[in-house]
Order: sequence, then structure tokens, then C-alpha cells
Amino acid sequence: MSSESSVSAPEAPIQPVPAPVATRLVSLDALRGFDMFWIAGASTIYAAFTKGTQNEWLKAFQVQLKHVEWEGFHFIDLIFPLFLFMIGVAIPYSLGKRLARGDSKPRIYGHLVLRLAILVFFGMMINGNLLSFKPSEFAITYSVLQMLALGYFVAAILYLNLNLPLQVLATAGLLVGYWALQTFMPVPGHGPGVYEPGALFGDWLNNQIFRGWDAPRWQFGWILGILTHASTAMLGVFAGQLLRSKQGNAWKVIALVGLGIACLVAGWFWSYSFPCVKNRWTSTYALWAGGWSYLLLASFYLVIDVWQWRRWAFPFVVIGANSIFVYMSWNLCSAAYRAVSEKFLGGLKQYTGTWYDGIAATGAFLVMWTLLWYMYRNKTFVRV
Repeated sequence: MSSESSVSAPEAPIQPVPAPVATRLVSLDALRGFDMFWIAGASTIYAAFTKGTQNEWLKAFQVQLKHVEWEGFHFIDLIFPLFLFMIGVAIPYSLGKRLARGDSKPRIYGHLVLRLAILVFFGMMINGNLLSFKPSEFAITYSVLQMLALGYFVAAILYLNLNLPLQVLATAGLLVGYWALQTFMPVPGHGPGVYEPGALFGDWLNNQIFRGWDAPRWQFGWILGILTHASTAMLGVFAGQLLRSKQGNAWKVIALVGLGIACLVAGWFWSYSFPCVKNRWTSTYALWAGGWSYLLLASFYLVIDVWQWRRWAFPFVVIGANSIFVYMSWNLCSAAYRAVSEKFLGGLKQYTGTWYDGIAATGAFLVMWTLLWYMYRNKTFVRV
């Protein structure tokens, strides 16, 4: 606008996302709670109760609760991408609502940046020694919350600025771009296309940017991983837009199942040339985890929101309604929850023998869940 203008031209109105305003998905809260349940206690409880078991089925699931060291996929490797996928599902609901009420994009961008900063800060509290209060020990290190924040940020930008076909193309571009860089960019001392720890282009890139920092902190190659973190969130965005559409419930469930199978098939065949590696969030890992995420969402949506079978899911809903609080409090205060548990249940140790660890771990989880239930009952929800 010229300097002589005395009246500012009005900002062009933002058109709302062409989808109906939907009520809150109970299935999404329940699935989020199911996911957090495995982060906050379930794995520890299961390991404690099945320690030393000779039952082959129980031992097999013990293996599924341990992360694959490099290539492959266990049940526990689904937990974090499932959470990021659900963050993506919520994007069309939260940002669509803001667009519909007339919020400007600059205002929305400001909130996105603030949310990114808060989650990175929380991640530093857990993984970056921030609570040591010693600046010399602080580290801007990789953390789960940082991964979630960056994936959410990129996916939100894509959702706000692209229509659905372009969102699909962009997501494909992120997946293919990550594969191309990891496969064809030569790494000094290794060459191109060596899918081993320290030999990947993403690892080299992190070490170049953070040269002088303690190397193990950057072993995940998370800078390049932003591409596939965003891809996982975008898979959730597609599910969210599908669920917000005017299509019938049966069609929505079938479409979610179809998308899940398509992702699994694509990830499976691609993995023969590009390994499925959780620690580097490879494109095949994003597709494989995304496929299972679609199928789980379809199941929860069908049972909870379509068939209205909800009572069984209430414990998970209570957890899922305050997921960030769950993650932070379990990482920072799990020892306190355990101390309260042992204060009340410690006397059982003399009677329960090897079962006591499982009982105490269950008690610790129930202490946290009771707090969550109180917050839920009083409509106290921690939001970022």
C-alpha cells in the first residue's frame, strides 16, 4: 500500500473450511487415552506381573513391549506415531473451528509458534536438564514433545494453506523427499544409501549443525526427521477431514480401513528397499505406523461414536482428555506416584512376593488416574 493512503484496505475475509461443525469425538479422546495408558504405566505393570513367566504367549508380548533396536516394528513402536497421528486428526477440528469463527491466519500462526515453543520447553524439562538449574548442563536435545511439536507445526501450516489434493501431494513429497535425501546424498566415509546408524545423511546433517555437542544427543537425526514427523501428522489430518465430512458413518469407517490397508501395503513393499526404522522415523515407518493408526481409529470410532458403546472406554477418556498433563506428570512425578502407592500398599509385600512390584506399579498408575478423574470431573483440562 502506498505511503499516501490514509485508510487501510480491509483484510480479505478467510473462508471457513467447507465442512460441518462436529461435536467432540469421544473415540479420539479414548484412543488418545489408550495410547497414553501404555506410556504411563501399562508397560511397567505388564513387565512386573509377567517377570520370570514361562508362558510363551506372555513372553511374546513382553518382546512387543521392547523397542526394536534398529529395523523392524513392535507394538510399543506404534505408541508415539499414534499420538502424533491423533494430533493430526484434531487439526481440522481445532483450526477449522478457528477459521470458521473468523480468526486471521497471522493470529493462528502466532498461536502455532507459541505452542511449538511451549512444547519444546517442556521437552527440555524432561530431556534437556532444564530442571538442574545449571545453564552449563542445559541441552536443546531431541525429545518426544519436540518431535510432536514440529510435526504438528508443519502439518498445521500445510492444512491452513493447501486444499486436500495439494495436501496429499505435499505429504507424498515429504515421504519421497526424505527417502531421496537418505538414499542418494553421499555421506563422508560411508557414501550414499547406507542405512546404518551414523551412516545416514540425516545423522551427518545433525552432526554438522550441532558439531561440538555430545554426539549421542543427536543420534536420531531429527532435523531431517521433521519431514516424516510432519507426514505422520498429515496422515491424521486426512482422517480428521474425513470424519468432519458429510459422509455417512459406514462410509467413514470403510474409508479409514481402506486408508489403513493402503498405508500398510505401501509401507510393506517399500520396506524391501528402504528399511522401517523407528529411530530414524523413515518413510516406511511412517506409513506402517500410519496404517495401524488408521485401523485403530476406525475401530474406536465404530464402537464408541457409531455404536455408542462408551462405558468401557471411560477410563481411557479420562486419560486422553489431559494427555499432555499425563505425559509431563508421569515423566516428572512417577516416583512420587510410586511413593504414595507404596505408602498404602507396602504392607502387602510380605504376602505377595514377586507379585508386589506389579501391585505397586498398578497402585502408582491408579494414584495418577484418580487425580486425572478429579480434573475431568471438575472440567480442568491442561491445554497448550
